[in-house]
Amino acid sequence: MMRVLVLTQRLPYAPNRGDRIRAYHTLRHLRDHADVELVSLVHDDEEASHADDVRAFVARVTAMRVSKVRGGVNAAAALITGTPLTHALLDAPGMQATLQRISATHPPDVVFAYGSGMARFAMQPPLDRIPLVLDFVDVDSCKWRDMAAAGTFPKSWVYRREAATLGAFEARAAARAVTSLVVNEREADNARALTPAANVKVLANGVELERLRPQGSPITSPRVVFCGVMNYEPNAAGMTWFVEQVWPLVRASRPDATLAVVGPDPSPAFRALCDTDPSITVAGRVPDVRDWLWGAAVGIAPLHVARGVQNKALEAIAAGLPIVITEAVAGGLPTTAAAACRVANTPPEFAKHVIDLLNKTAAERRALALRSDLSALTWPRVLEPLVSILERAAAPRSLQASASPQIAKAPRVYSA
Repeated sequence: MMRVLVLTQRLPYAPNRGDRIRAYHTLRHLRDHADVELVSLVHDDEEASHADDVRAFVARVTAMRVSKVRGGVNAAAALITGTPLTHALLDAPGMQATLQRISATHPPDVVFAYGSGMARFAMQPPLDRIPLVLDFVDVDSCKWRDMAAAGTFPKSWVYRREAATLGAFEARAAARAVTSLVVNEREADNARALTPAANVKVLANGVELERLRPQGSPITSPRVVFCGVMNYEPNAAGMTWFVEQVWPLVRASRPDATLAVVGPDPSPAFRALCDTDPSITVAGRVPDVRDWLWGAAVGIAPLHVARGVQNKALEAIAAGLPIVITEAVAGGLPTTAAAACRVANTPPEFAKHVIDLLNKTAAERRALALRSDLSALTWPRVLEPLVSILERAAAPRSLQASASPQIAKAPRVYSA
């Protein structure tokens, strides 16, 4: 059976944020087709506590704890070099020794790196001689470029630097990888612009349609909902914009409307902003977002910087909600989602769409959501090509091993 070493920047459990959802479903899809070993960075005790949950669908798991102190020192040093801050911050003591051990005891046929932040390890000894499949998901350097354009000094300078340094690395990584994966054609164009000769393929994001399908009648109460991780700057900036500039316009027309902001780690400043308005609930981390989606009338995704596919929009639609989004979000969604979406960039336009949807009947809102046919986006369906992609990447090593049985019997150790 093909051996796949998967590298992720967050433990892919629980699947409650964008950078975990895709990795979680990827690993579950691979479990029946390959011997999968996972090496994942973890960032706190809560995340590390889920390592046993991941062992249910991979052969072996190693969780590597990121040191915030080490990351801060690395980041300060990186600012005077050409090192991307992404690489400085996504690091863990003992990572190289762990990869050396795995290469000696369970040498992989192919390395699957999830995100350009983890591709660095695949391009260094002992993994640099092993075929690489890189899942960019979305091209992070483009996100930093967009955030630089939207930000102010000094953050804008840091973001521009990250766009340049990480972009240069991403170009090398795409050239090194046998195949580079992205979530949509917009990101494929970005990846090919970095490295025109790269083998770039689209592997779309899926959605758990059956799990999210609403269980009862649509809600009549005029609740608006946003679901997203609130320590992610585009989410925080988008929701701050909505609360400050859009929500007062909505309330002026619909004083009975309420807003729920659902997702972990809202900042104290954002909580303080919302605390002044009793119509707003900041729920923070919740056990299951479905209860909040099913208990709402309208979804929103007011992000002005959005790369890849916003899972939050697909999940809201799958849960039976029409949704108001920005052009940045719309540009990454599949065309099949368009019927459930209203698109606006300015506060008056965004508020008008929210008000218009609230003024519809619950049945009319549900019917709008159902007009978007997401049936082609189940996770098993969108991930179906992945096994073949990995097998083709691993094929040269498999042929080499079968031609040299005496080598195949011995552990393969790679060094600089």
